[in-house]
Amino acid sequence: MRLSAAGLELLKRSEGFRGRTYLDKAGYPTIGYGHRLVHPECYPEGISEAQGEAILLMDVGEAEQAVERLVKVTLSQGQFDALVDFVFNLGAGRLAESRLLAELNAGRYDAAGGQLLRWDHAGEGEVAGLKSRREAELRLWSGGESGRQAVA
Repeated sequence: MRLSAAGLELLKRSEGFRGRTYLDKAGYPTIGYGHRLVHPECYPEGISEAQGEAILLMDVGEAEQAVERLVKVTLSQGQFDALVDFVFNLGAGRLAESRLLAELNAGRYDAAGGQLLRWDHAGEGEVAGLKSRREAELRLWSGGESGRQAVA
């Protein structure tokens, strides 16, 4: 399964594009559409949006593979899209250790979808952007809109 256009739209809107390296909320060097730089990667001159999209598609491919590897039940397109966005944002390790995945692999789809909303904190505090993103993921999960208001 591949990320749909609606899933990609949510991801791009949530991440936003930055052509220059910046530190994300966790303090990691990042560029483009939320691409975490790994040594020796560096872009001292920055990147164009087209370069950012190419990097994004590689990162999305890794997130898709992680979802396919971890999920043992059949997914709808919206559920797959929501999980790819989740993994892109939080990492495959977070999904692997989550109650969300345990509920899903036990066939409890509604309970698993509800677990998405629990991932809206950074440290001790709720983050509005993460809350909006998780709500948009839940709309995808449930077969609703792509979540046009989501921004993280």
